[in-house]
Amino acid sequence: MCGIHVTISTAKTCKASSVLETRLRNRGPDHLATITTRLDDTEAVELTFTSSVLGLRGDHTAQQPLVNDTTGSVLCWNGEAWKIYGRAITGNDGEQVQALLSTAGRRASSDECRSVVEVLRAIAGPFAFVYFDKTAKCLYYGRDRLGRRSLLVKPGDPFVLSSIADHDTHASVWSEVEADGIYVLCLHDASTTPLRLIPTKHDWAKDESLMLGIGCFNSSVPFESNFLTRQSRVVRDLRDHLTESLRWRLLQVPAPPGASVKDARIAILFSGGLDCTVLARLASDLLPNEQTIDLLNVAFENPRIAAQNKAVSRDDLYEQCPDRITGRKSFTELLQINVPFTDTSEHRSEVIELMYPHNTEMDLSISFALYFAARGQGLGQIGMGSQPEPYQTTARVLLSGLGADELFGGYVRHATAFGRQSYQGLIEELKLDVSRLGKRNLGRDDRVMANWKKEVRFPYLDEEFVKWAMALPVSEKCNFSDGQISGSKQVLRLLADDLGMPAVAQEPKRAIQFGTRTAKMESGKVKGTTFIKP
Repeated sequence: MCGIHVTISTAKTCKASSVLETRLRNRGPDHLATITTRLDDTEAVELTFTSSVLGLRGDHTAQQPLVNDTTGSVLCWNGEAWKIYGRAITGNDGEQVQALLSTAGRRASSDECRSVVEVLRAIAGPFAFVYFDKTAKCLYYGRDRLGRRSLLVKPGDPFVLSSIADHDTHASVWSEVEADGIYVLCLHDASTTPLRLIPTKHDWAKDESLMLGIGCFNSSVPFESNFLTRQSRVVRDLRDHLTESLRWRLLQVPAPPGASVKDARIAILFSGGLDCTVLARLASDLLPNEQTIDLLNVAFENPRIAAQNKAVSRDDLYEQCPDRITGRKSFTELLQINVPFTDTSEHRSEVIELMYPHNTEMDLSISFALYFAARGQGLGQIGMGSQPEPYQTTARVLLSGLGADELFGGYVRHATAFGRQSYQGLIEELKLDVSRLGKRNLGRDDRVMANWKKEVRFPYLDEEFVKWAMALPVSEKCNFSDGQISGSKQVLRLLADDLGMPAVAQEPKRAIQFGTRTAKMESGKVKGTTFIKP
């Protein structure tokens, strides 16, 4: 995880504010630097690049911004390139991306950016980036096909790109960079005042039939329902593909600074539900026995619910949160993150600024849960039957189960679509969910959780995994033919059963804001779509 802040200005040097610099350091505590450059010696346009680094790849921390000493080109890289041109990346991925971009830039003329775009299209993994090809006077920026890393843009003079907005969010007009392609600014005429920069977009996919630039969605309508069993081929394939996705995200994670061999490198956002428990089970098979995994289970003191249960102690209120109950069903040893309402109130303005430009009550409810879960501070049990003790996770990599519902039909609206229009309605609803994976909440989640010096990874959103899941017939993903919501994520439930977790296989879908009780904390009448007040 890294922080990016880039400005293009005709007026003066525009560095990040002190508040924003602190937030960039939070995202990347291992290194922070700023450099400035101009288009050439006679140009009035100045470009300022700031990068912070959380070093999780290779045997050293690659200091950013990455600068080519020969050409002066600059790369700010926030991500994980697992593969480029289908070949696995070992060592530091940012340095290898820079080397490929520099080579591509030498092949491109001033008005032709195809070579650089092709390199970026060849990267598999979550990332956001800004790359300045100084020779060609072109600036490239964007997010990966699924939008798993945050990048915001604020047009004007200065023109600003940043992983996170500055603290004066309500006086600024920021928007999320769409995860639909690579954006290019031609800076040959950037010296005109006022500064007007209009990017050109290069779609991720040249083939319009590819969804998200990854693969084709199987829209075939089955003639009848497909009743799978634990022995079905697709269940074995799911296990293999998910294990491979986890392999990229779990293995080779360096030990946290100052940590012992037994300290956790990995933590899982853990509700005890289907998606995250399957991840925990498979992750435990992949990691060496001496490496522990922290399970982060968060519960909130909701004053509205507390008022309805005055005879119940605060500790019991935490234990009665739905996600705490299911978490204990799955695993006894949890990091219990109990959040008093006073803590929620104290951090409210910070969470609102971190999640910006998202700005609804639902955004805030979800962000509260992710923010405090990622902090990883609570009561931990060291062994079976031991008393909980104060504990702070050492893990700098978090795993999230996000994506399973969209790919395998986990929402109530999927069952509703099937009830209305059978398989055709279900297929259209699933296609809609997959198509907007990068537009809804991934940037927000990245901004909120990265504030705690953590990087969140999404095994269900690996490109190869998504491609495989999209190609599956809908009848192998979910089965609502009997009218039961238990048919959601049919193939994933069968995998949980096959892994020896029959109770987990039956767990219903529960939204995070209801499982942790962050929804409607002060009023039962507020709507999730209501805009929040600072």
